[in-house]
Amino acid sequence: MSKKFIPRPYQRILIDHMLAHDRCCAWAGMGMGKTVSTLTALDAMIFLGEGPALVVAPLRVAMSTWPEEVNKWDHLKGLRVSVVCGDKRTKEKALAQKADIYCTNFEQLPYLVEKFGKAWPFKIVVVDEATRLKGFRLRGGSCRAKALARVYSLIDRFIELTGTPAPNGLIDLWGQMWFVDKGKRLGESMTSYEIRYFQPIRTGGEAYMIKWAPFPGSADRIKKAVADVTVTVNAEDYFDIEQPIFVRREVDIGPRATSVYKRLETDFYTVLGDGVEVEAVNAQSVLGKCLQIAGGAIYCSDEAPSDPETECYDVAGRTYYRVHEAKLEALRSVIEEAAGASVLVSYQFKHEADRILRAFPQARLLDKNPQTIRDWNAGEIPILLAHPAACGHGLNLQDGGNILCFFSVGWNYEFYAQIIERIGPTRQAQSGHPRPVFVYSLVATDTVEMAVEAALRNKESVLDALLEKKRCID
Repeated sequence: MSKKFIPRPYQRILIDHMLAHDRCCAWAGMGMGKTVSTLTALDAMIFLGEGPALVVAPLRVAMSTWPEEVNKWDHLKGLRVSVVCGDKRTKEKALAQKADIYCTNFEQLPYLVEKFGKAWPFKIVVVDEATRLKGFRLRGGSCRAKALARVYSLIDRFIELTGTPAPNGLIDLWGQMWFVDKGKRLGESMTSYEIRYFQPIRTGGEAYMIKWAPFPGSADRIKKAVADVTVTVNAEDYFDIEQPIFVRREVDIGPRATSVYKRLETDFYTVLGDGVEVEAVNAQSVLGKCLQIAGGAIYCSDEAPSDPETECYDVAGRTYYRVHEAKLEALRSVIEEAAGASVLVSYQFKHEADRILRAFPQARLLDKNPQTIRDWNAGEIPILLAHPAACGHGLNLQDGGNILCFFSVGWNYEFYAQIIERIGPTRQAQSGHPRPVFVYSLVATDTVEMAVEAALRNKESVLDALLEKKRCID
């Protein structure tokens, strides 16, 4: 069911900026509604006949986030979206569809430019996570950015979105800004940008071993140079950073997993693929198993085959059956949106941690080794997995990041509250980090997770609420 969109003040700022500038940058952090704000602006542009639009984003964001956001809001229901990803046949079919917005991933840019050439049809281009353009150079550089540069003159409107325009320092800005003004503001080449605003500092014995450090005052000069085409929206300017900012993401687990889930929920019994049977002995047991399925897997009998082809795996001496990957894809979107910032991920079941570690090799598990916490707080762990029960009082994780994602939720409110507190606003402030804390919740649609989450937020007795839901089903 779609929702009515009432723009918040900062979202109105973003929308007005995009409408007022043919080429511009919108720098807004996580949870600020960049996607819906951009779609609202695109809706107005397309209504006035300015389309079609091409949205370029990381793969998962292009395939799911943008189309789902269109379906989420009432005022966008008239927009037609086509996803241009996958193999050649799939892409050709998507391009043949009549649409207002075509969503694609960065890897497809050379293909699209080669296919259309001077007949480039996309009058509006939106680049989500525009830092991907930072490697552009007039000579050399990223092949994807170079391909996009070839159709520069054929694009009427160009919108760049990112929460971190300079993840590695101000040196990253030139490549992005070139697509806005072709070098007008920061210099016609990367070399001229470096000479004007930076000084080389030798970092080793070889001539090439240097880094570029800004001259005193360069930051203010760069900011002033790009001010007319950029808008910056910071969460701390609009939110009470003394409270966490909660971002709820509903996750569709798909028809197969839903069928397994519904049968278990109503019959206390279900059959997985390959004849694997799962039975719950009572209402409390079925609620636990339903939570497992919502998270993407379920423990089954020890006799079940442990073979990747049967989707069964072993972890900590128990066998689990993989039911869906929707939660992993949703987590991937959060991590991509974090744009390099570290993310603390809360899980409930060991099979969830096992699946996350398989999907994200850069992730680490919070263990009893004190070095793990030191590495996290030093910014050396991009994804840290933690069970809420392991995040008791006295554990300090606030230096490592300000983003927490609940991959799944349990029914213990104390555990829920204490893991939030590990990176919470109070600890952030005490440690000298005046930054908002984002708490993402990945909630499986039409599952018991929705009741769990609601009860946790209301500080209710979660188990009582769930059992009441079960009685209603019966």
